[in-house]
Amino acid sequence: MVISPDQIKQQLASEDLGQRLRAVNLLRDIDPKIAFELIQPAVSDSSSRVRYAAVSQFSALGKQDLETALTVLKGSLYHDPEADVQAAAADAIGALQLTEAYDDLAAVYNNTSEWIVQMSIVACLGELGASRGFELLQQALKSDNNLVALTAIGALGELKDTRGISLLLPFVDNEDWQVRHRLAQALSHYVHTPNAEDVLPTLMTLAKDDSDIVAETARQYLP
Repeated sequence: MVISPDQIKQQLASEDLGQRLRAVNLLRDIDPKIAFELIQPAVSDSSSRVRYAAVSQFSALGKQDLETALTVLKGSLYHDPEADVQAAAADAIGALQLTEAYDDLAAVYNNTSEWIVQMSIVACLGELGASRGFELLQQALKSDNNLVALTAIGALGELKDTRGISLLLPFVDNEDWQVRHRLAQALSHYVHTPNAEDVLPTLMTLAKDDSDIVAETARQYLP
């Protein structure tokens, strides 16, 4: 059964949590312009599940109005009481390439103790590809949380800032195969840069790694 935008709007205002969640998901099936208007109030829903679902959809719907999307996502990033929702806001900022939000991402990173928020911000900086993020990624590499540090390795690769090479190379001796695997992926972004002479020997070392997945990943990036 096809449901109309008016019906979805009514469900979004329902006192029943299940109906509101279904309504947010149904927004995927209607005109994106209309969906973008309807989803904005859901970002302030009393339920964190609804807010998370709504903010997550901004990755696609936010393209309808990037300025409004930036305002809404910054509000969730700064003020939502749930870490998952803040993290979803950072993910959407990255997906929409909202480089104007860099200062806000850095501010939240440095003022939160929630690792999932920090991890999403670090991943976002890699996706944005802005060199301004280099210092923050350098900081994240030293994080006490292994997942944040691991994400920073990947983000430095995506950033393609050659200053990152010297920061990444020491991880070749890390005892965790997941770190070495992420390193191989990160270094692949630098193979064709002017500093490739520093990268290729490390990839060759990783190509002989005891971990099959690390070795296979490194080999596929060797010229």
